[in-house]
Amino acid sequence: MYQGPAGGSPDAGRAAARRERGSPEYSPGMKAYKFTSIVTAASLLLAGAPFTFAAGFGPDNPFYAPSTLPFHAPPFDRIHDQDYQPAIEAGMAQQLQEIDAIADNSAPPTFDNTIVALEKSGALLDRAQRAFNGVSTANSDPELQAAATALAPELAAHHDAIYLNDRLFQRVQSVYQQRQTLKLDPESLRLVEVTYREFVHAGARLSAADKQKLKRINARLSQLSDDFDHTLRDATAAAAFHTTDKAALAGLSAADLEAASVAAKEHKQAGWLIPLQNTTQQPVLASLADRKTRESILRDSLDRAEHGDAHDTRATIVELAQLRGEFAQLLGYPTYAAWKLDDQMARTQDHALKFLEQLAPLATGRARAEARDIQAVIDARHGGFKLQPWDWDRYAEQVRKARYDLDENQVDQYFELDRVLEDGVFYAASQLYGISFKERHDIPVYQKDVRVFEIFDTDSKPLGLIYCDYFARDNKNGGAWMDAFVHTSTLTGDLAVVYNVANLPKPAPGQPALLSADDVTTMFHEFGHALHELFGVHTRYPTLSGTTPERDFVEFPSQFNEYWAWYPQVLAHYARHWKTGASMPQELVQKVLKARTFNRGYDMTETVAAAMLDMQWHILPPGTKVKDVDAFEKQALASTGLALEQVPPRYRSSYFRHIWTGGAGDDYSAGYYAYLWTQMLADHAWEWFDTHGGLTRANGDRFRSMILARGDTEDLETLYETWRGAKPDVEAMKKYRLGTP
Repeated sequence: MYQGPAGGSPDAGRAAARRERGSPEYSPGMKAYKFTSIVTAASLLLAGAPFTFAAGFGPDNPFYAPSTLPFHAPPFDRIHDQDYQPAIEAGMAQQLQEIDAIADNSAPPTFDNTIVALEKSGALLDRAQRAFNGVSTANSDPELQAAATALAPELAAHHDAIYLNDRLFQRVQSVYQQRQTLKLDPESLRLVEVTYREFVHAGARLSAADKQKLKRINARLSQLSDDFDHTLRDATAAAAFHTTDKAALAGLSAADLEAASVAAKEHKQAGWLIPLQNTTQQPVLASLADRKTRESILRDSLDRAEHGDAHDTRATIVELAQLRGEFAQLLGYPTYAAWKLDDQMARTQDHALKFLEQLAPLATGRARAEARDIQAVIDARHGGFKLQPWDWDRYAEQVRKARYDLDENQVDQYFELDRVLEDGVFYAASQLYGISFKERHDIPVYQKDVRVFEIFDTDSKPLGLIYCDYFARDNKNGGAWMDAFVHTSTLTGDLAVVYNVANLPKPAPGQPALLSADDVTTMFHEFGHALHELFGVHTRYPTLSGTTPERDFVEFPSQFNEYWAWYPQVLAHYARHWKTGASMPQELVQKVLKARTFNRGYDMTETVAAAMLDMQWHILPPGTKVKDVDAFEKQALASTGLALEQVPPRYRSSYFRHIWTGGAGDDYSAGYYAYLWTQMLADHAWEWFDTHGGLTRANGDRFRSMILARGDTEDLETLYETWRGAKPDVEAMKKYRLGTP
């Protein structure tokens, strides 16, 4: 998942509100935009007037001037929790002065004094907010949470102060109207068009009275989103499964039991503690033998935010959905989804809905067949019960063993974290794109488990840095994501400083970090986002470089990168036994590869169900207030043929962080379909590689130059079809993802 600043955290610069992304579990995030570090905040002069910093912010703050570390990496060894809020607030004040200077410029509006000037605004805000985004989502604490709560309405107001500034918009519109006569190069012309579209999409053409209404709605949406985020984090932590009965955990490995024991001790509890992960299904369900334990854990997961207490999110999401309808109506759209998809690759809610409706019978048909196979195993073992959601993973694993003679507990012995990263993720990128990696120990990190690597291009010149933060923590948001501390562009002269975050169980001291096949896929996915950002090195404008395309395109490079995890040459390079170093036996390799499409009906059904649930919330007519969240959810799934008893959606409404965090337009609301849409693109793309020689430098260089390096510099449909030579369709998806003709 691309968090963006991928998972619903606010971004800086002139697009302070343009966030992105966040994954089925891979990065929420938001669009990553870098606004200039060409000049320092201390010396910036605008219209002849020096900027005056806000009280409480001065040279002692580590964000006062650009970092002196390599690549302008954040100086985490000098940053304290109390440094973020004053720096962000000073950055907002500084940027508004920059905006006023642009808007009040007496010279006629030009591309340079208006559009490029906007690109150059917000340097202080950018560096402070990017660091805050990273730490507050991956290593939060009460002080950071309090800062996020205080900043949420301020950042929403800051966004509105830019995008609803009529004087500024008049200048942007003037340049837009002249664009065809300005003799701009294609990238500059694209920047003008994207900038104008974003102002209009944000409400720049509204009347003064309607702008005030919009500001009030945006402020409330931002606050509700922040409330949801904090409530859900607490709810997920509180719903961890605790037991003092070791027999209840029969089936877990010794390493898993030790990790659960350590987790309990960290919470000053006796026995064992199993924290919940982000999604509905929990990985331990595949191993646990006790059916009551499995049911308890899954019910804890399903109901984590629905206990009618301080951890209940339902009232918040009802208000969020209602306000989003009002927001869309104010901007002239029939629904929030119609507004949201207007600038996406899918274009319309009808197009997105038809896409999901096309997938639903394919997915559910396959899932029902899988359910019959699982029930047959239960019956053959005289289980005496009907398959339920908490049984699926446990008995699906038995089907996998029977059909492919494949034991996941045997496979994970060959997937040790560091080897997967260095000999798998990095190796595949080196073979495809010629880049290389070197670990650095001199770059300060925000948490001791984080590793930092410098990345070098084919000519040995630096490309940037990547921080790898893989282990779960109670103070970390759920899921996995990518984001950037520094955004790349030639206008600023900055190279990318990116990070990949996941929530892999941390092993007990002295034990290896062994990964499931899904964990391996996640690592490749998030690094696909990182490559997209790093390869923006030659793009001029921050708004267009790296991971800036819309949601239903930005997940394409990451979904595509997953394929290399299972490419025979790559798999052979990293799949080695953690203890002996022996290669995975070829017989086991073949079983792993044959089993890749196993359980895909379940996987696709739970994702389509979540995406449809998202769409049903956001096609509600303005003025609709849902009275019963659970009843609405049941009806939404039943009416679209996705109410399979044994396959709950990947997220229920009450803990669907992707769609409820972020202010207006800053999350995956009415956009979760993008994961499936980009799977379609990725499968279609893989078909090209599959028929053109697979893993070769020539193929990699072509993909890099025509897709990864282009960011948002061209219409995305045109960009894709120029590289692929055809329009995408679901046929490759059926073949590679579902294993059907």
